[in-house]
Amino acid sequence: MKLALSIPRWRSVKFAPFAIISLFVFTNLTGFFFSPVLAPEVNASALVETIPLDIPSSCDPTLDWIIYRAGESEGVDPRFIHAVIQQESRYQTRALSHAGAQGLMQLMPATAKRFGCDDVNDPESNIKAGTKYLSWLLKRFEGNVELALAGYNAGEGAVDKYKGIPPYKETQNYVVKIVANYGKTFHPVLSPEDAKLAFHLVPDSLPAMSNSFN
Repeated sequence: MKLALSIPRWRSVKFAPFAIISLFVFTNLTGFFFSPVLAPEVNASALVETIPLDIPSSCDPTLDWIIYRAGESEGVDPRFIHAVIQQESRYQTRALSHAGAQGLMQLMPATAKRFGCDDVNDPESNIKAGTKYLSWLLKRFEGNVELALAGYNAGEGAVDKYKGIPPYKETQNYVVKIVANYGKTFHPVLSPEDAKLAFHLVPDSLPAMSNSFN
C-alpha cells in the first residue's frame, strides 16, 4: 500500500517542471500577465515640475518660480529676467534707488502703473510688471537685447533720440554688465507657447534634479 501511494506523488514531482514551463509559455504567448492593461498606472500628478538647471537661482525658491512663471507668461527668457534683477536690485524686494525706482525690477512709479503693478514692494506684482515692460521693449526693438536694456534703464525715448544706446555712462555700463551676464545680444520675439520651446521651458516627462518648489 505504501508503494502504491508513493507512485502518484513521484509522478507529480516528475511533471512539475513541464507544467511550470508550459504556464510560462502560455502567459507569454497570450500576454495575460504581461498585458499593458494590467501594468501599474503612472500618476502624472506625482511628477514634480522643475526649473531647468541652467536658469540662475535667487536662493529663494518662491522668487525663482515667480520669475519663471512671469517669463512663461510673457514669452521672455527667465534667464534674461534674472540677469536684469541681479543688476537692478540684487534680489532685494524693497530696493529703492536715488531716482525713485523701486522693488526687485526697480520700477519707476509711472512704469509700474503703466504695466499694472499696484504694489512695487510685492515681488510677484513687481516682477510681472517688469517682465511685461521687458517684453514690450524687446518687441519695440525687434529682439535687440542691448537696445531693450538701454530703454529699460534710460527710457525708450532716449534710445529713439540717439538712435541707439544713449551716451550715458550709467546706461552704457548697465547694458554691458547685463549682456555679459545673460550671454546674448538677441532675444527672439515669440508667442509664449513658442518661447517655451525656444528657451527649453517645456517640462520633461520625468522628474529631474533641479530647483523644485512644492
